Amino acid sequence: MKNLIKYLALFITFISLTSCFDIIDKMSLKADGSGEYSIILNASKSKTRLQSISKMETINGKKVPKKSEIESKLKEASEIFKTVPGISQVKTSFDAENYIIKLSCNFKKIENINAGLEKLKAKNMIGKTIPTQLYKNNVAEKTFIRNKINSFKNDYNKLSSTDKEVFNNATYTSILQFESVIKSQTNNTYAISPNKKALKINSNILDFVLEKKQVQNTISLQ
Repeated sequence: MKNLIKYLALFITFISLTSCFDIIDKMSLKADGSGEYSIILNASKSKTRLQSISKMETINGKKVPKKSEIESKLKEASEIFKTVPGISQVKTSFDAENYIIKLSCNFKKIENINAGLEKLKAKNMIGKTIPTQLYKNNVAEKTFIRNKINSFKNDYNKLSSTDKEVFNNATYTSILQFESVIKSQTNNTYAISPNKKALKINSNILDFVLEKKQVQNTISLQ
């Protein structure tokens, strides 16, 4: 779980200092397998608290990162993603006033995102236990797979009460958009859009950490 927090901290280190934040990842997939990917970390609900914390050196025994350090980490992640074959148009933004961070890119195939995460792991920017093989797509068979991720339940149970509070009001949302119509899926926790070209799952992060909800899904397209 500490590695999970480290993974989140790649984009916004302040997350470990507040329990009110949202993570949103979004993927748009074309019929040829290419598409767009983005991840947004939004801590605007806690901006007043974070603005106060930013003036401190440490809190709860943790070093408070400067905004310049967050920007530096985000830039470093961007530069790593730019070196991945198949990934292009890498863009990052940091709203320092509202504490909203975004990283987005285009890919030739969704597995390029997996490769980008592998590179981050090789550079020790994410923990060794963080899953990197998140997606798989078979264009010929018109099947898209959101892979199962490792369980962090046992790691969470070992955390102190203070560290557990980080996740109390945190939410995670994943949106999968397709150029083709969705024929079927194996995880009905995902809500399907009226035009049957998009899926969405969202909940408190603890629902996923404690395995009350799962992200894995196999989607068949027309």
